[in-house]
Amino acid sequence: MTIRIGKISLWHVHAWDYIRQTEQHEETVLAAVWDENAERGKEAAERLDVPFFPELGTMLAQDDLQAVIVDAPTRLHREVIVAAAKAGKHIFTEKVLAPTLAETNEILAAVREHGVKLTVSLPRLNEGYTLKTLGILQQGLLGKITHVRVRLSHNGAIGEWLPEHFYSLEDCLGGALIDLGCHPMYLAKLFIGEEVTGVQANFGYVTGKEVEDNAVVTLFTESGAIGVVEAGFVNSHSPFTLEIHGTEGSLLYGTPEAKLLIRTNNGPEAYREWTEIPLPERKESAFNQWISHILNDTQAVDNVDMAVELTRLMEASNISAKEGRKISLHELQA
Repeated sequence: MTIRIGKISLWHVHAWDYIRQTEQHEETVLAAVWDENAERGKEAAERLDVPFFPELGTMLAQDDLQAVIVDAPTRLHREVIVAAAKAGKHIFTEKVLAPTLAETNEILAAVREHGVKLTVSLPRLNEGYTLKTLGILQQGLLGKITHVRVRLSHNGAIGEWLPEHFYSLEDCLGGALIDLGCHPMYLAKLFIGEEVTGVQANFGYVTGKEVEDNAVVTLFTESGAIGVVEAGFVNSHSPFTLEIHGTEGSLLYGTPEAKLLIRTNNGPEAYREWTEIPLPERKESAFNQWISHILNDTQAVDNVDMAVELTRLMEASNISAKEGRKISLHELQA
């Protein structure tokens, strides 16, 4: 079976990455393009030698399209994803699924009603360091987890290589946090291993954009464990960094080498000193997992659950930064 896929917008910087994955997968083909920016969409369609559809509804009405990839502006996610679901198209989308919990719930209701397969691109869930870290935590080698810190930052704003529309508050509904910060946010939530009850966010505007280019969010839990999420567009040499600390030990990655290090009072004697742990191979990509769900009639349950939690944390963080206070997750309107 060949799955014919329509492209919904090339707004996001990763749009062509997903097109390449479509071209590389033996059971998928990119077959159509729609873009809210007609000029950009026509150029992409010509490059790909596929039809360009000026109207999204017309593309979604094509019976020979089974699925879509969404790289539209964040503000359009609810609109285009709900339309795709109602048209019976399976959906792969760039994060975030939606900027608010209420919009996310609208999307999920449409997905359930029309029986389509939804997967959100949360790629760092599939990396070897994530898989190994989860295994260590499940073994209890660090004791009770007390602190998780995840940092991801690049120089997109000062190096001027991010597209200008990434600084549009209207389109993006945020800056460094809602874009790059998604990855440390879902990883921090995953590794902290319990419900996050509240958040406190602080945003910086180093380059004077209308969206933040520097962000820190603190995650709070009932147990007292704390998560720290850091993201930015204004750092030239900031490695992706992961720290997990517990009552019995600590785990480090990217300080600064891409190595996973452990030191703990639990487990093998060798771990009494800092020890490098080999990493497993990464899991298949989120895109390939999506195609497998379509072909095998399965659901990306864990992926979607994490996408919902990511939206909750992002919405609460944006409110916190705007209002200058700690936000309880229970304040959000579903």
